[in-house]
Amino acid sequence: MSPDLARLIAGQMFLHACMAGTRMAIPLLALNQGFSAVAVGALLALFAFSPMLLALPAGRYSDRRGLQKIMRISVVLAASGVLLSALWPNFAVMCLSALAAGGATGMAVIALQRHVGRMAKDPAALKVAFSWLSLGPAVSNFVGPVLAGLLIDYAGPEAGHVSGFRWAFLLMAVFPLFTWFWVRPVPELPLSPELANDKPRRALDLLAEPMMRRLLGVNWLLSSCWDVHTFVVPVLGHERGYSASVVGSILGSFALAAAFIRVCLPFISRHVKEHQIITGAMVCTSLLFAVYPLMPTAVAMGVCSVLLGLVLGTVQPMIMSTLHQITPAHRQGEALGLRLMSINASSVLMPMLFGAAGAIAGVAPVFWVVGVAVGMGSRAAWGLRPSHASKHHETLS
Repeated sequence: MSPDLARLIAGQMFLHACMAGTRMAIPLLALNQGFSAVAVGALLALFAFSPMLLALPAGRYSDRRGLQKIMRISVVLAASGVLLSALWPNFAVMCLSALAAGGATGMAVIALQRHVGRMAKDPAALKVAFSWLSLGPAVSNFVGPVLAGLLIDYAGPEAGHVSGFRWAFLLMAVFPLFTWFWVRPVPELPLSPELANDKPRRALDLLAEPMMRRLLGVNWLLSSCWDVHTFVVPVLGHERGYSASVVGSILGSFALAAAFIRVCLPFISRHVKEHQIITGAMVCTSLLFAVYPLMPTAVAMGVCSVLLGLVLGTVQPMIMSTLHQITPAHRQGEALGLRLMSINASSVLMPMLFGAAGAIAGVAPVFWVVGVAVGMGSRAAWGLRPSHASKHHETLS
């Protein structure tokens, strides 16, 4: 692993930890304040609403301006946005914090993924680079929720007191400053020469490639699995009377398992193709979703969470490797933005849908419906073979 890649991983880890910890703390505070599951679903949807709006502009901006400028904007937006909830922990301010943390993380992810993709020299290097880069979110999905949960339980005069939530938000607001410390020394890469004569194009032109449509569909299904897990675990934990630190540990075990498998991915990916890994992950996820809501204790939920983390942790690096192989170099930022916009458009609606469905039918049917959809989508994943799309690059460039 190169020093620059290590810095980018560390930078992504701290910014994503800010968002992940805030995303765990905000719904718990809203539930403590008496808001319904529907309101909590709306709060979680806001974490995806701003990235949905900013994804395409951020992708085009990173294609033309590179890494550093968009990272500075993201750091300031995340730190200041989350700090607001530490100062004024009410529902309206939490909405603003969700928008800021989600938008900042989304913009930074696009810039970082584009930069890492351009650092790689061939498809094999792409798989390895994105496997290492994916360690950042995997580790931060453990660090953010667990630290936030511990502060919520132990930093105040009693577990769940508002002062504990204030300390949690304050720590999350500090994390983006470490991102800037790590990313600032990374040099910019030369911009793609095609940009000089590039005519204005619509992002939807990228959808003319059938492989891109297939990839976005598979990515949406798998992203919905993360949304289900993130939404249902706090609600299920609250219903069963689990403390914030227990809920954070269940979510953290998922992230820790995803981090572990991503450490192994650079070696696994040398022997297994992207489409094989993605298809296997979808089948296993479908099976795990069938039994997850039936787990009777926090320990059993933790075991399911670990298994789910091992399975879903393999997916994103393979998706990113495939995307970079089917997209022209000077439009990779735009393609990353289109991918992020599509999954965040879903993430805006899905938590609210999950909240409404959970309030009517309970959380188990939410798991089962999504599990069936992911299982059925595994056939499409088997067709994600980048070599089939390489001949169409000229139609996108």
